[in-house]
Amino acid sequence: MDMEKMENRANYDNLIELYTKTLQPIEEINGFKVRPGFFDENGAVVIPGGVSFTVHSRNATSFKLALFKREAAEPYAIIPFPDNYRVGDVYSMIVFGLDIDDFEYAYIVDGPYEPERGLIFDNSKYLLDPYARAVAGQRRWGMKPHYGMQYRGRAVASDFDWADSRQPHIPMENLVIYELHVRGFTIHDSSGVKNPGTFAGLAEKIPYLLELGVNAVELMPIFEFDEMRDLRTVGGKKLLDYWGYNPICFFAPNTSYSAELEYNREGCELKKLIKKLHENGIEVILDVVFNHTAEGGEKGPFISLKGFDNSVYYMLAPGGKYYDFSGCGNTLNCNHPIVQRMILDCLRYWVIEYRVDGFRFDLASILGRNEDGTPMGNPPLLQNLAFDPILANVKLIAEAWDAGGLYQVGTFPSWNRWSEWNGRYRDDIRRFLKGDSGMAFAAAERIGGSLDIYDPKHRGLSASVNFITCHDGFTLNDLYSYNSKHNEENGWDNTDGEDYNNSWNCGAEGETVDEEVLELRKRMMKNALAVLLSSRGTPMLLVGDEFKRTQRGNNNAYCQDNEISWLNWNLLQENGEMFQFVKNMIKLRKKHPVLRLCTGAAYCGLPHVSKHGVNPWYLDGGKETRVIGVMFAGRNQDDSADEIIYVAVNSHWENQTVVLPGLPKGMEWRLAVNTAGAAGEEFMEPSEKLPGTDSKIEMEPRSVAVLIAELL
Repeated sequence: MDMEKMENRANYDNLIELYTKTLQPIEEINGFKVRPGFFDENGAVVIPGGVSFTVHSRNATSFKLALFKREAAEPYAIIPFPDNYRVGDVYSMIVFGLDIDDFEYAYIVDGPYEPERGLIFDNSKYLLDPYARAVAGQRRWGMKPHYGMQYRGRAVASDFDWADSRQPHIPMENLVIYELHVRGFTIHDSSGVKNPGTFAGLAEKIPYLLELGVNAVELMPIFEFDEMRDLRTVGGKKLLDYWGYNPICFFAPNTSYSAELEYNREGCELKKLIKKLHENGIEVILDVVFNHTAEGGEKGPFISLKGFDNSVYYMLAPGGKYYDFSGCGNTLNCNHPIVQRMILDCLRYWVIEYRVDGFRFDLASILGRNEDGTPMGNPPLLQNLAFDPILANVKLIAEAWDAGGLYQVGTFPSWNRWSEWNGRYRDDIRRFLKGDSGMAFAAAERIGGSLDIYDPKHRGLSASVNFITCHDGFTLNDLYSYNSKHNEENGWDNTDGEDYNNSWNCGAEGETVDEEVLELRKRMMKNALAVLLSSRGTPMLLVGDEFKRTQRGNNNAYCQDNEISWLNWNLLQENGEMFQFVKNMIKLRKKHPVLRLCTGAAYCGLPHVSKHGVNPWYLDGGKETRVIGVMFAGRNQDDSADEIIYVAVNSHWENQTVVLPGLPKGMEWRLAVNTAGAAGEEFMEPSEKLPGTDSKIEMEPRSVAVLIAELL
C-alpha cells in the first residue's frame, strides 16, 4: 500500500471514530459502515470519508441503494435503507469508505402497484436518482453502453475554482442573443477546432462570437439526454434525438458534449466554457425543458420519476392515464409542491454551481397549468421563480405556449420578471416582409417594442425577445428559399413540422442558379436582419443565419445529426457579405441606445416611439399598406444630445416615395443603412446626406432603410 493510500485509510479510520463518538453510532449493513445522512441535501453528496445518499417519495414503502462498478451490468452491492433512516418521506444514508472514482449508483424503489391511481412502483427496476449530478453510460455520442439502456448516477466532486470570475450582468435590453446547438456548432470538419462538437470546441470559437458582436449565447438543451432513445434508420442514415428536448436528468450536464473524460468531475469543461465566455463579456442562457421527460407515456421506459412517484411527478387523468400538453407523451406536474421544489432546486443549482446567467423555458405555458391541466391565474411555480433571491439577477425567458393549445404571448404571468419569446413578432414580421396584405400596423407595433401586448407599466421594457427564426422552423436562408417544408428525410412522410411558415421562395423552390431569384433572396434576408436588429426588445439570432446556413428546407431537423443540422463554416467565406452586414447592424444597434430602450425624453418633444406611413404621422391600417416607418426618439448614451432614428420598410414590389417627419431646427436626416445598396455598400459611414431634399426618400422595392437625425 503506497503512502497516499495509507494516509487516506488513516483519515478514514479517524473519521469513523469521530462519527462514532459525536453522532449516531455507525452501523454495518452488507459489509458497509453506514449511518443516517443529510436529510435536507438531495442526491449523492460527497463528504470526507463517504457519500450521503438522500431520496424521497410520497408513496414508496422502501428504498435500496444499488452500487455498481464502473460500466458493470450488475451491482456489486445492494444496501437497504433502514426504517430509522427515514424522516417523513425522506430517506438518507451515509455510506463510508466509498471511492467516488470507483462506483456508479441507482435505486430500487418499492411501493404499491395500482395503475388506476397512477401508482406503478416496480422493484425490478434500477432507477436513476432525480438529483444525480452526472449520468453514467452517456459519455460516447451515438453509442449505447454495452450494458444496455440502464441509467445510473455518479457522485460528483464540487471543487471547481472560479477564482475572481464575474458574471457580466448585462441588462436584458442590451443583449444580442445567439441561439446554437453545442454539437452542431463545431462538429463539421470545416469548424477547424481541436475538439469538435463539444463545450471545448465552442470555447475555441469565442473570437468568432466577439467579431460578430453577440453578447449572449442561448444553448439548446445541455441537460443529460439520450440521443439513442429513438434510434432509427431512414434512407441509410441513422436518425437520433439530436436536439435533446427529452431530458433524462435535470441536474446533470450532457457528458457527450465534453471533450475530456470527466469521471466524477463532470461539468468542469462546461464550467471552463462559461468562465471563459464571462471573461469575454458573453452571458450564457440555457434552454431548459421542464414540461416533460424522456419517460414518455404509458408505453415509455422507466428511467427515474415514474418509479420514484409517478402520481406526483406527472399530470394524470382519472384512471391514471397521462395528460399530454407537451406533445411528447407526458406532462410534468409542475405545480405540485414536490415538483416545484425540484425545479427550483435545479435552477438554483445551475446558477450557484455553473454561474448560468439565464434560462429559456421550453413550452413554458405548461409551467402555469394546475395539477388537473387547467391554466392558473397566478401559478405558484412561476411566482416562486420570479421572486427567488438566488435567481434575482437571472434572465427568465418563457416560450409562452404549449402543445395543448395554450397561447400566452403577451399574457404570460410575469411579475415584471419574465420575458417572452415573442411569437407574434416572428409571425407578423414574416408576413409583412413577404408582402402579405393587412399587416402594416401589426409590423409597426412589433418594431416599436410590441407595446400593444406588453404594457410597459406592468411588463417593463424588456419583456419581448424578438426573433424571426429559431431552431424550430426554417433557417433564414430557407425562409426565403422554400414555400413548403421538406422534411422527407425525417421519415414521417413530411407530416411532421409546422405547415404554416409564412415563408416565400422568391420565385423558385429550393436551390437555383437564377441570379435574379438569388439577389432577391439576399435582399429579403438583409431586410429581415435589419428589421430585427432595429426593433425595440431583445433580438435573438439563429446560429448560421449570418452567413446563409441552410437545412435544405427541413423545418424540424430534431433528428438530423448530419450536414442538414451541422453548421458548415465554409459558408462564412462564401457569404462573407452577409456576415459583414449582420456585424454592422449589431454595431449600429450597440452604438444607438434609442434602438434598445427609452433613454429619457427627447428635448425636442418627440414621442419615444411613433408610427408613420408614406406620409409622416399617419399609418393607414388598410389591407394594401405595405410601407411603414417607425421613429425612435430619446437621449444618447451620455445624455448630451437628442437621438432620433427612423426605420423605413417597403415590402411592396414597386418603388415607393416616403415623406419623412420634420426634424427640430438644426438637424437633418442622413441615410445610415439601405438594404437596396450594392453588395458591401448597404452601410454609410459616416451616414449619407439625402439627395435633393431631406424631407423624403425614394425606396426601392422590398427594401429597408435606417435614417439618423444629425446636426447640420
